[in-house]
Amino acid sequence: MAQVSQKEAQGGIDKVVKALRSNKDATSELGKLVKVTNVLGFGSPRAGVLAVRFNASFQKGGMGRSAVPLPFGLGQSNQSEGRGTMVGQVKASLDAKTGKILDCSVFRDLGYGRAFNLKV
Repeated sequence: MAQVSQKEAQGGIDKVVKALRSNKDATSELGKLVKVTNVLGFGSPRAGVLAVRFNASFQKGGMGRSAVPLPFGLGQSNQSEGRGTMVGQVKASLDAKTGKILDCSVFRDLGYGRAFNLKV
């Protein structure tokens, strides 16, 4: 078993995030990946493979803006609202040498919804 440093794991997470943001199927199915909320774990289950697992926040559809009236009849605010946000658990395996994603799946609503598999 090879040891995996936090820097290597962060590089792998960044590659997975970039792939999920640029993939049209992932964006239409899950929404736009807004941010990584928690890194749950990383390691090397077998030689030459880097495995990462993290929670990510996806936002889909709608503006997600609230129409809070401003005082003195100044109109409405454009504050961001928490609507349309879903937290999914991302589980991915990457080639440790090349950084190529071997497989990636996103479990919606922390495992209680459907899973989305990224085609690589």
